[in-house]
Amino acid sequence: MTTCPDGKSSWPELVGVHGEAAAAIIERENLNVKAGVVKEGTLVTTDFRCDRVRVWVDSYGIVSMAPKIG
Repeated sequence: MTTCPDGKSSWPELVGVHGEAAAAIIERENLNVKAGVVKEGTLVTTDFRCDRVRVWVDSYGIVSMAPKIG
């Protein structure tokens, strides 16, 4: 299991928020990560990275699941 640096690692409170706004909040709250907005159903790599947060959004651009490091 990979151990990531200290800092916030999940953002359940952002479900229901617009994806771009959520990504900005995530990057402000944890300076060690880069948040990227991804549409539901998009194929992505499955590797775990401590510096990445995927912000999954629905067809309206709204966060559909809690963003977390990975």
